[in-house]
Amino acid sequence: MNVTIAVDEALADGYLPAARPDDSGVGVNYADQVLKFFKLTLPDGRKLNARRRGLKITIAIGDAKGDGLLRRIEHGPDVKAIFQAALVEAARNAGATLTSGPGSIYLEL
Repeated sequence: MNVTIAVDEALADGYLPAARPDDSGVGVNYADQVLKFFKLTLPDGRKLNARRRGLKITIAIGDAKGDGLLRRIEHGPDVKAIFQAALVEAARNAGATLTSGPGSIYLEL
């Protein structure tokens, strides 16, 4: 099953560290804005949710959960690249494949 998550990039880009410094070095404000779009119910009835605690991003697909870390040294200094790598890791650990395109994120379950 493929799921498309529409992301308002203009809104999220307003929370990049250049616009709103957060002193985290990994753009936690940006991550929080993008993760808001992950709260939805899938066509098969499972719930999809994503959240951030500290530097850990957790994606929950029904009962399956996966974690990914925001790693500045490995994936930085670009905040979007750091966040994208953490999302891919969390989705892979939850049993899904994540890709992104302009204005949307695609999950293959």
